[in-house]
Amino acid sequence: MRACGRLINRFVLAAAMAAAVPAIAAELTRSDAEPTTDTTPVLELRRGGEIRHLSRADLEGAGPLYASELVSREGMAGRFTGVLLADFVEAFGLGGARRLRFIAADGYSIFLTPEEIRAKNYLLVTRFQGEPMALANKGPVRLVVPADEQAVLEGTKSGAEWIWSIVELHAR
Repeated sequence: MRACGRLINRFVLAAAMAAAVPAIAAELTRSDAEPTTDTTPVLELRRGGEIRHLSRADLEGAGPLYASELVSREGMAGRFTGVLLADFVEAFGLGGARRLRFIAADGYSIFLTPEEIRAKNYLLVTRFQGEPMALANKGPVRLVVPADEQAVLEGTKSGAEWIWSIVELHAR
């Protein structure tokens, strides 16, 4: 019952914050943050029979860092920083994959095609409020679509693509 109450409070908070925000998309801008040098593995990338363990340094080195001030659907409000998913796909040679499967620590997963990735500015988030995202804070990696923030918060668009606690990525 206690967990249910916390969940309801998060949704109420997100709804209240959404109501206070004008109906515009969250802005995505180049960040002045320096890429991290942290080489601790945070994401397992599987392609064919190859398995590669990527660190935050690997992820943030895939392209310029971008940031967006937004409210996530579960109520996290602040500055989300990371690389564009399209830059990551290009840097790691995943453009030829038919689809990418993002898998969270709890087993939840989503699939995106190259066409879907090119159609939106997905942000592969590695930091929240300037700090590395921990598993307890929906990290170590998450995916957001800043342009869809308002629609997701209003419930007019699904937030299914806003997957958090990503620990595996499969390219097929």
